[in-house]
Amino acid sequence: MRIPAGRRERWQRIRRSGRWHACLALFAGALPALAFPAPSLWWLAYVGLVPWLLLIRSAGTARRAALDGWLGGMGYLLAVHHWLLPSLHVFLVILAALLGLLWAPWGLLVFRTLRGPARAGSAAAAVVVVPCGWLMIELVRSWEGLGGPWGLLGASQWEVAPALRVASVGGVWLVSLLVVAVNTAATLLFVTAAARTVAVVAVVACAVAVSAMARWAPRPEPSGVARVAVVQPGVLAGPRSVERRLAVSERLTGSLAGRGLDLVVWGESSVGVDLSRHPDITARIAALSRRVGADVLVNMDALQTDGAGRTGIFKSAVLVGPDKLTGDRYDKMRLVPFGEYVPARSVLGWVTSVGKAAGRDRLRGTRPVTMELPGADGGKGLRIGPLICFESAFPDMSRRLTLDGAQLLIAQSSTASFQHSWAPEQHASLGALRAAENGRPMVHATLTGVSAVYGPQGARIGTPLGTDTSAAEVFDVPLASGTTLYVRLGDWPVHGAAAVLAVFCAYEGVRSLRRRDGAGARGAEASVAASPGEPRG
Repeated sequence: MRIPAGRRERWQRIRRSGRWHACLALFAGALPALAFPAPSLWWLAYVGLVPWLLLIRSAGTARRAALDGWLGGMGYLLAVHHWLLPSLHVFLVILAALLGLLWAPWGLLVFRTLRGPARAGSAAAAVVVVPCGWLMIELVRSWEGLGGPWGLLGASQWEVAPALRVASVGGVWLVSLLVVAVNTAATLLFVTAAARTVAVVAVVACAVAVSAMARWAPRPEPSGVARVAVVQPGVLAGPRSVERRLAVSERLTGSLAGRGLDLVVWGESSVGVDLSRHPDITARIAALSRRVGADVLVNMDALQTDGAGRTGIFKSAVLVGPDKLTGDRYDKMRLVPFGEYVPARSVLGWVTSVGKAAGRDRLRGTRPVTMELPGADGGKGLRIGPLICFESAFPDMSRRLTLDGAQLLIAQSSTASFQHSWAPEQHASLGALRAAENGRPMVHATLTGVSAVYGPQGARIGTPLGTDTSAAEVFDVPLASGTTLYVRLGDWPVHGAAAVLAVFCAYEGVRSLRRRDGAGARGAEASVAASPGEPRG
């Protein structure tokens, strides 16, 4: 059957408008990524979601709203992780499309609370419920198997002092919650007069809450200073790069003699052999320890045997003293999907042929470890809590180390594969959040930059070592005692958000049932009224 020309043109216009709408959703979702390093437009995080929220609000149907949520989530993930494209190629798009589905229910939630002429009650509900829905997405995608908590919206506020104080109360989760609440309130300014009133009240409430936390939340108490050196050998590619990296690290470490150090930190994969099986290399590092007067924390990426007798490739933080290995060793527990192992390799092993995915799976450690440095006169010294690579993105790992007595958090990292992207600065910025959450200083030491140090409240200490630097730098790191509310209470904003959503869903369910019963009753009455009366005798 031939389709009339007018109808055909109408369908073509609809298809074109649908494509433009999809592109707008992708772009709107990607916009908040500019709040993260390297652009670091931190203020954009507070309004960056508004175009996306308005687009969903105007979707017209629930199906369109869910689609806008999915496409926006896909755009967000692609923008935040775009530096992975050279490694994963087209598989990054597939992953973003799959994980973007997490935002589809959020799109429905936004549509349900913001559509139409929003009254004061529904507007107030949106300011609370929409951020809670976002937080559930961040919680789910924080699972290591789904890529881990990289690009949590609250992490964009790593250099904003009031936001770091909020992190000390509820972790990065509470920061994300407040950022999305402000975005929701800003969206309400474009709706109705009643909604605008709610928006102003919500922004004022957020400001008062942040001020209260900044003023009254417990602060870490100063407890001394540790002199820590970070050794960053720089980019060393080509043949024998592992041996050359070791040689440069030794030379840079030797230059630190006489600086009164407490610890020297090397980056991730700084040693390519198992030191327990290479006493010659161990002796060289021990000689460096004697020369500078401090233990050296190195990182091995090699075939090893762990304490349980498993043999395979581990990434391990190992402490070397003036005489030998101290025996302190931490094996990385959370591995980078595709970078250090391929999930379901029997099914997804093909990704190694289209990108730089791990050719062989590394083995994971079984427990966190705190290490104790030698103290004066043989007494107890500084306790350090090591993390490796993207483990610094997981709030619970640094909190666990703090509860176990760590006074200094250390992340050994290498972003050499992404040297000229946003990744090095994004990774380094996470140290500020972890320091503020736990009230403990954090050292982020890398092979190729960016290496940075943060104080117990998240403020940067000294000058970071950039990606074009090969150097050894000494930092006077302020130590602190006491615990933050986040360390004491844990991820309470996540539990609170889940409870709010449960109550909201229950309320909506009851309301829907009542509406259905009411419609059924009205239908029955109309049916009775329309039927002929009984014959009268």
